[in-house]
Amino acid sequence: MLTAFARAFKTPDLRKKLLFTLGVIVLYRIGTHVPVPGVNYANVEFCTERTHANSGLFGLVNMFSGGALLQITVFALGIMPYITASIILQLLTVVIPRLEALKKEGQTGQAKITQYTRYLTVALAALEGTALVAAARAGSLFQGCTRQIVPDDSVFTTITMVITMTAGTCLTMWLGELVTDRGIGNGMSILMFISIAARFPGALWQVKLQGKLAGGWIEFFAVILVGVAMVALVVFVEQAQRRIPVQYAKRMIGRRSYGGTSTYIPLKVNQAGVIPVIFASSLLSIPALIARFSGSKAPWAAWIATVFTKGDHPVYLAVYVLLIVFFAFFYVAISFNPEEVADNMKKHGGFVPGIRAGRPTAEYLGYVLNRITWPGSLYLGLIALVPTMELVLFHANQNFPFGGTSILIIVSVGLETVKQIESRLQQRNYEGFLR
Repeated sequence: MLTAFARAFKTPDLRKKLLFTLGVIVLYRIGTHVPVPGVNYANVEFCTERTHANSGLFGLVNMFSGGALLQITVFALGIMPYITASIILQLLTVVIPRLEALKKEGQTGQAKITQYTRYLTVALAALEGTALVAAARAGSLFQGCTRQIVPDDSVFTTITMVITMTAGTCLTMWLGELVTDRGIGNGMSILMFISIAARFPGALWQVKLQGKLAGGWIEFFAVILVGVAMVALVVFVEQAQRRIPVQYAKRMIGRRSYGGTSTYIPLKVNQAGVIPVIFASSLLSIPALIARFSGSKAPWAAWIATVFTKGDHPVYLAVYVLLIVFFAFFYVAISFNPEEVADNMKKHGGFVPGIRAGRPTAEYLGYVLNRITWPGSLYLGLIALVPTMELVLFHANQNFPFGGTSILIIVSVGLETVKQIESRLQQRNYEGFLR
């Protein structure tokens, strides 16, 4: 692998892409440490060290921002508004005929959808920035810390903070698109990968400091072994797929023959990716946020605080797994249309051996997709429960890097980036990134 890295840097155009990507990553990490005007950074550091704000929706957004959210920096919102906007537009494509027509127009329609995604990202960033400032002033961002995070409560300071964080999100979105065009891999995925990976050293060292066996070293290496096992499991399942054979009939047009080839439709076991885990985590965070902002002492608020705050209650775990399974089937149903695939195959003279073209093919594809979605959704539920086991065994926080959303994103983005580098090396008659 190291030899392949050296060969990649010896290739002029590939070296430029890698260096450009690294430069954008450095610039992005610098922005995650620049405080927003109007924030008392000393009080933020004091509250961060003495409270645990890594659970719930704030913890999820903080993970995607690389810890910048709870520091209230320029890139505090990170790329979470863009991710949310992309998911919303993808869901609306199934509901709104205009968006569905744009999707079928090819590159021109996709460019229009991308423009809509940018507009929605700006709106969501302004909304989330306002909510973050309100939470910081109300003391809801750090539970148990009474120090003022935003001393000045004037309207001008509020508007300045919201505009700064919204501009930071727009800059992050622009940097991600630059990486996609001029660098290696998908820019948004690369920035997400860096944001999550940046928290690994601190989280691992925190486990060592909190450990009690042999000065914490036993817990430290145990967590590393769990992480290696999780990475191996995720790589195995993410690469697993069911290949549906497709045969194309041979056609004679003039003196030339077309078709007669055989291929396959790859159906991944985890067809939904990390989306169900994000949806389930966000949805389960809403009750805790409502109870926190309401400030009520009623029995329902106490029940929510007991069940949905820490994340280790049996009711919470059961609802979490059920939501992941539901969203896995829901997302697969809207992202893969068996009838559309069957119609395209029929138009081009393709058929599945042993299955009639048209509706029987669509029913067969739907049957296979449902069968492989069950193990994929249960696998996502198992991965999502790993942070809870670490919470009990190693006293880690709920969003520990080796589990849940973070490990899925890191492995998925890493595999995709490695494949792109390997393909570029193979184009130049090299052995590839992985031997």
